[in-house]
Amino acid sequence: MRIETGTFLRIGAWLMAAAMFTLQLAGCASGSGHPPAPRKAQTPDHRYKIGPLDTLNVVVWRNPELSGTVTVRPDGRISTPLVSDVLAAGKSPSDLAQEIQQELSRVIRDPVVTVVVSGFQGNLNELIRIVGEATRPQAVSFRQDMTLLDVMIQAGGLTDFADGNGAVLVRGSEGGKQYSVRLKDLLKRGDISANVDVKPGDIIIVPQSWF
Repeated sequence: MRIETGTFLRIGAWLMAAAMFTLQLAGCASGSGHPPAPRKAQTPDHRYKIGPLDTLNVVVWRNPELSGTVTVRPDGRISTPLVSDVLAAGKSPSDLAQEIQQELSRVIRDPVVTVVVSGFQGNLNELIRIVGEATRPQAVSFRQDMTLLDVMIQAGGLTDFADGNGAVLVRGSEGGKQYSVRLKDLLKRGDISANVDVKPGDIIIVPQSWF
């Protein structure tokens, strides 16, 4: 079969254009187009907020009959002896203890209340959520000094279809500002410079790779 020179050149030009288009798409897929997430984003003043389904130990000094272990209901409230339907979710343990103490002061003299969280679920607004092509998409409780690597370990890393370097971090504490994060470099290549701090309420979106 004979191919004309002009036809051969046109086929070559078409193949070159297709290759360039493929490279452009790959370049788009490998980055989110957002500014990189800041390496440091510590929250030293962060105080744990009680969340639904947390387990609380409520201790009333010298009043064991008023003490006990309770689980925060899905509506965010708890009930203890002599104190019913107290809103616990969204409060720190010390703030909740003061409120229970104030309620008890109406019926007993000089109560001293301590609230200790023994089972952590976290406040819904402060959970870190991983969605998309993570091995185990989920919501995890924020811990002080938590990093992107800590979160991804809990999520089990990336799937085989993930565009790790195209991932986006949405920072709720900054009004939903979006940052790019390099999960592939961090998890697959061991580039520790890609590790960044996370903050309460962050959302990590891992897109699917085009190729």
